[in-house]
Amino acid sequence: MAETTGKFDFAIDRGGTFTDVFARLPDGRERVLKLLSRDPQNYKDAPTEGIRRVLEEETGRAFPRDQPVDTSLIGWIRMGTTVATNALLEREGERTALMVTKGFKDLLHIGTQARPKLFDLEVAMPDVLYEEVIEVDERVVLHTGDSLEVWKELDLEQVEKDLRGVLSRGITSLAVLLLHSYTWSDHERAVGSLALRLGFTQVSLSSEVMPMVRAVPRGYTVCADAYLTPKIRQYLKGFTSGFRGGLKEVDVLFMQSDGGLTPMEQFCGSRAVLSGPAGGVVGYAITSYSQMEKKPVIGFDMGGTSTDVSRYAGQYEHVFEATTAGVTLQAPQLDINTVAAGGGSRLFFRSGMFIVGPESAGAHPGPACYRKGGPLTVTDANLALGRLLPSFFPKIFGPGENEPLSLEETTKHFRRLTEEINLFLMLPTSQSVMSMEEVAMGFIRVANEAMCRPIRALTQAKGHDTSQHVLACFGGAGGQHACAIARALGMKTVFIHKYSGVLSAYGLALADVVEEVQEPCSLQYEQHSFGELDRRVEQLSKRCHDTLCARGFTRSDGQITTEVFLHLRYEGTDCALMVTADGYPSNNQSCRAGDFRSAFTKRYLKEFGFTIPDRPIMVDDIRVRGCGKSGIKSVYKTKMGHRQAKPMTKCYFEGGYLDTSVYLWEELPCGYSIQGPAIIIDKNSTILVEPCCEACLTEEGDICMTVGSDPHCTLGTELNTVQLSIFSHRFMSIADGQSSPKNLHLHKHQGASGLLLCCVWTRWRPSVQCASHSCPPGGYARDGPVPAEGRGCDSEPHRHHTSQYLKKGVSGPVFFVASRGHHADIGGITPGSMPPHSTSLQQEGAVFTSFKLVTGGVFQEEAVTEALMAPAQYPDCSGTRNLHDNLSDLRAQVAANQRGSQLVAELIDSYGLAVVQAYMGYIQSNAELAVRDMLRDFARRQRLQTGSLEVESEDLMDDGTAIRLRVQINEKEGSAVFDFTGTGTEVWGNCNAPRAITLSALIYCLRCMVGQDIPLNQGCLAPIQVIIPPGSILQPSQNAAVVGGNVLTSQRVVDVIFRAFEVCAASQGCMNNISFGSERVGYYETVAGGAGAGPGWNGRSGVHSHMTNTRITDPEILEKRYPVILEQFSLRPGSGGAGKHCGGNGVIRKLLFRNKVVLSVLTERRSTRPYGLQGGEDGAAGLNLLHRADGRVLNLGAKTSVSLQPGDMFCLYTPGGGGYGREDEHNSRPQIKRRRLNETFPERGSVFEYRMAQEGV
Repeated sequence: MAETTGKFDFAIDRGGTFTDVFARLPDGRERVLKLLSRDPQNYKDAPTEGIRRVLEEETGRAFPRDQPVDTSLIGWIRMGTTVATNALLEREGERTALMVTKGFKDLLHIGTQARPKLFDLEVAMPDVLYEEVIEVDERVVLHTGDSLEVWKELDLEQVEKDLRGVLSRGITSLAVLLLHSYTWSDHERAVGSLALRLGFTQVSLSSEVMPMVRAVPRGYTVCADAYLTPKIRQYLKGFTSGFRGGLKEVDVLFMQSDGGLTPMEQFCGSRAVLSGPAGGVVGYAITSYSQMEKKPVIGFDMGGTSTDVSRYAGQYEHVFEATTAGVTLQAPQLDINTVAAGGGSRLFFRSGMFIVGPESAGAHPGPACYRKGGPLTVTDANLALGRLLPSFFPKIFGPGENEPLSLEETTKHFRRLTEEINLFLMLPTSQSVMSMEEVAMGFIRVANEAMCRPIRALTQAKGHDTSQHVLACFGGAGGQHACAIARALGMKTVFIHKYSGVLSAYGLALADVVEEVQEPCSLQYEQHSFGELDRRVEQLSKRCHDTLCARGFTRSDGQITTEVFLHLRYEGTDCALMVTADGYPSNNQSCRAGDFRSAFTKRYLKEFGFTIPDRPIMVDDIRVRGCGKSGIKSVYKTKMGHRQAKPMTKCYFEGGYLDTSVYLWEELPCGYSIQGPAIIIDKNSTILVEPCCEACLTEEGDICMTVGSDPHCTLGTELNTVQLSIFSHRFMSIADGQSSPKNLHLHKHQGASGLLLCCVWTRWRPSVQCASHSCPPGGYARDGPVPAEGRGCDSEPHRHHTSQYLKKGVSGPVFFVASRGHHADIGGITPGSMPPHSTSLQQEGAVFTSFKLVTGGVFQEEAVTEALMAPAQYPDCSGTRNLHDNLSDLRAQVAANQRGSQLVAELIDSYGLAVVQAYMGYIQSNAELAVRDMLRDFARRQRLQTGSLEVESEDLMDDGTAIRLRVQINEKEGSAVFDFTGTGTEVWGNCNAPRAITLSALIYCLRCMVGQDIPLNQGCLAPIQVIIPPGSILQPSQNAAVVGGNVLTSQRVVDVIFRAFEVCAASQGCMNNISFGSERVGYYETVAGGAGAGPGWNGRSGVHSHMTNTRITDPEILEKRYPVILEQFSLRPGSGGAGKHCGGNGVIRKLLFRNKVVLSVLTERRSTRPYGLQGGEDGAAGLNLLHRADGRVLNLGAKTSVSLQPGDMFCLYTPGGGGYGREDEHNSRPQIKRRRLNETFPERGSVFEYRMAQEGV
C-alpha cells in the first residue's frame, strides 16, 4: 500500500521545536529537511511548508505559500506530532467536564493515593484535566462469576438537566466514567447519545476508549481523550486546509503511541501522546535489528531536556498503563522510558557530590554557551572538553540570535564552579585539586551513569543481559555520549543511522498501519474455556481484518497479519502480563491461537524468578493486533563520498588532551573506517568516536562503531568525588529493586521496597538501602538467606530476607543483600495479622528471631512451614492462613536476593572488592555530610532568631501517651542529640514501637529536611545521638505487642520531629489500617488523608503522607474480588486546618458488606487533632462509624474488631492536615511561577512506574 509510482511521499515528525521531513521522490531518491515548527513570520504550518518546499525545489514549479498546495503529485503523507503531548504538558486542552458514578466525584483527584516523590513535603501533583464534575445516581455491581446487577437505573431526565447546565457554561467536551462500564456499557452509551444530541462536540466514553478493568486509569484515559481530541481535530483542520481539496484524495496516516499508523480521522487524544517518539522507536527497530543475528537493540534518544530509552528484540515492547505529564493513560503504548537527563540538564556540586539534573535550562535561556544568561549544562561540559565545535554550528545564539556558541561564557562558568569544588576538596580532606577539564569530564561521566541507570533497569528487570545489546543512538545530543555509555554497559556495538537526526520521521515511512481491538475477559485458562476463547479471538481477528481491508489492504498477498495477546495472571495476584504465543504453537492442551500457558510461565519465571505451578491462570483481557504491511523498503544507496579530513582539534579525555580528527559525515565513503579519537559532524548532530573505538561507514551510509575497553579504568580506594557520584548511581541501581522479582502480595499491596545492601567491614556500619527502615536485618548464616523477624526491625507482617555474598579468598561474607516485603498473613488472632487489640507479640503472628531459609541450596520448606504455623499454639491464635502465598513470596525474595548478589558480584568484578567497600563507606560519609550541613544551617537560623540551639516538642497518642522530644544541636560540629526522655511508658496494646521504628522515622525526617537526592543510608544517623528511655512506648519490652507501632506511632514520631524543627504542620498522622476477612477471604488496606501545610504551600488532599505511600486497590478490583460494595470514596470537605496555607482534606470511604466478615480497624488521630503551625488551625480528627443494617449507627472508636452482617456499612472519615500561618495574613495560595509539567514530572515508562510502586512501602 505504501508503494506509489511517480509521486512524492512524505513522512513528517512535527516536534515541539523542529519539524523533520523525510521525502521519497518519484525517482527513488530520498530527501530530508529540518525546519522550525513555529515560524509565523514565514509560514502558518511547518509540515505544509516542508511539503511545499520539496515539491517546489524538485519540480521547478512554483507552489505559492498563500495558495493551497496542489496534491496531484502527492502519493501519501504520514505524520507524527507532539500536538497532544504539548497540550497535556501546558494544560492547554479543551474545557472538559467529567460525568462519574455518584460517590466518586474526587476519585481521579485521589487516584492511587500515593505521592510521586517520597521525601517532598510539598506534595506536588498535577491538576485534573476536567473543569467540572457531574455525579450520576446510577450503580452497577458485580456478583460471583462476574454476573451483573443494575442496582440503580440511569435517570436520563436528571442527566439531561445536568448536561444542559454544563453546556450553558461553555463546556462542550465530556468524559464519561461509570463503574464497571468496561464490561457493561449500556449506561455510558445512553449518556453519550444524549450528550451528542444536546450539542457536545466531543464525547468520550471510557468503555470505548479503553475497555479494561480499573476505574482510575480508565478515568484518566477517558479524560485525556476528551481533553486532547478536540485540539487534535483543530490542528488537523488547519493542516488539511493548506492543501487543495483538503487532502481528500491523499492517503494521510498518523502515528499512534503504540507504534502503528492510523487514518487521520481515527487519530484521537488518548492514543496520540507518544506519537512523536514512537516514530523513532519504529525507525531504529527496523534499521538496527538483524533478523539473522537476532541481537536485541536499545534505543537511545538523547535530547535537550530528557533522554528516551527503549528496547527492541524482534517485537515492540508495549505497556498498557504509563504516566505522561502526571496523567496515567491506560492504552497500548510503546515502552519508552524518559529520564530527566539531556543536553540541557543543569550541573550542580552539592555536599561533595557531582549532580546532573533533573532541572533543565530549557530552550530559554538555554545552556550558558547560548549567550542568554543560562546556567551550566551537559552541553557546556561537552563544549569545554572540545567535543562540540562552534564553527560547525549556525550563528543563532545570543539576544539577537545572530552569534555563535560561546566557549568564553562556558569557560567563565566552569572556572567559577571549579574554584568552589576545589575549596571544598581542600578543607576537610586535603584532596588534590581538580582542573576545569577534570570537573567538566566528571560531570559528563555522572551524566552518562544517570542515563545508564534506566537502561540497566529496562534490561535487568526482565532478566536480560545488558551487555548483549546493540546501542542504537539517535537524536541531536546522543552521539557525543554513545561510546561512553555503551562501554559502561559492556556493549560492544553502537549503531547510528544515516537519518539519525530525523529518525522519527524516517520511522514513519517504515511503519505499518495498525488496528487493535480488545475486550475484557474473566475466564480461567483451562481446557473447558478454550472453546470460548477461540470463538472470541476469531471474532476480534475478523474485526481487524475487515477494518484493514476497508483501508485498502488485501488478505491474498499477505499484506494483513494478526497477532493474538492474552492478558494473563495467576489467580489471587495483580501482576498481569500481556502475553503473545509467538514461538509457542498450539497443542491439545492449549487454545488454537497458541500455547499461552507455556509462554506465560516462561516469561513469568524470567521476570519474577519463580512460578506457581498449581495456581489457576486467569485471562483478564483478549487483544488482537492487526497490521497492514505498508512500510517502504529503502533501497537507495548513499553516494560514494571522498574523505576530506578537516583540521585536527584537541579533545579532552580521561588521559588528557588528545589530537582528534574531524570529519564531515556526508564526505565519507562507504566502507571507510575511522580510529578514535575522532569527531564526525552531521547536519543535525555531532558524533564522538572515543579512544579505543572504531567507526565504520556501512554500505547503506550508516555508522557502526566498535567499542573497545577503557585503558584508564583503574581506580584506587582513595576518595574521588566524581566516582563517588557514579557509585551512588550504581549502588542505587541495585538497591532500587528494579532487578528484583516481585512477590505475590507486593502486587496486591504495592508494598515492596527493593533491595537493601549491607557492606561487611570493620570501619563502616551498614547500610545503603532503598527503604525508609534503617535497621540491618537478620543474622549471619554460612550459606543462605537469613530472614529477620519483624520484631526489632519493623512491626507489620514484613519479613527481611538476607543473603550473603562470599568472595573467593576472603573468609566470611563481604556483603549482605536483603529484600523486604509485606506478607498478607502470618497468623495471629485476626486475618491479615494486623489485630487492633493485640497485647503480646505472639498474637500478631509468626516470630523469627533468626532463621536459616536455604541450606546447601535447598529451600527449607518443612521447617519454615512449621514456624509459620507455630502461632496456633497460643490461645485464640491461628497459624498462617495463606501458607501457599507465604512460601511463594519467600521463594520470590530468595530469587531477588540471588539477583542482587549477582549484581554486587559484577560490581566487585569491575572495580575490585576494596574499591567497592571503600565507596560504600564514602557514600555513607556523604550522607553524613549532607545531614551535618543541614543541622549547621538550622542551628545558625535558630541562634539568630532565638539565641538558643535547643528545640523541643510533644504530641499525644489517642490514649494520652506522650511522645516528647528535646533536640540539642552543636552548630560547630553539625551534630545533634535527639532525646526522647519523658516519653510515656510501654502501653497495654500494640502501639509500642521498637527502637528501629523511631530510627526509621528519624532518618526519614532528616532526609526530608536535607532536601537533596542523597542515597538513604546509615550515614544519615552518624551525626545523631538518639536517647530513648527503656520501657517506654518507643523502646518496649521483648514480647510487647508492636503491630501498631510501625503504622501509627511512627507517624506520631515524625509529627513530633517536624514540630520541633517547625518544618510543616502535621499531616493526618495515621495510616488508617482497615482489614476484613472470613475463612475464605482476607483484605487489608491503608487509606489516605490530608497532608500538612507548610511555608509556601497548601497541604495536598486525599494523599498518603510520611511513613507510608501505599497504593489503594482500585474500586472495580475491590468489588470484583471481595464481598463488598464501595459506596463512596471522596474528599472530606472542611477537614483540613485553615490558615495562610490550608491543610489538605481527609477522605470519606464507605464500604457496604455483602457477606459475613470480621472487620478490624487500627487507627489514630481520633481524639487528638493534627496540629497546625505558626498560627494555622488544627486539622479535623478522624472518625470510624458503623451503620448497621437495622439502622443503628455506632462509633467504633480508634481500634476495634467487630463481626459484620450483610448490609452493614463501615464509614471511614480520615483526618485532615494542619494549616500553616494565620488565616488573616493571606488565605489563598501564593502565586508561584508556572512550570511546564515535564519540568515537574519529567520521567515516564515502565522503569519509572516500577520505582514508584517500590516506593509504595
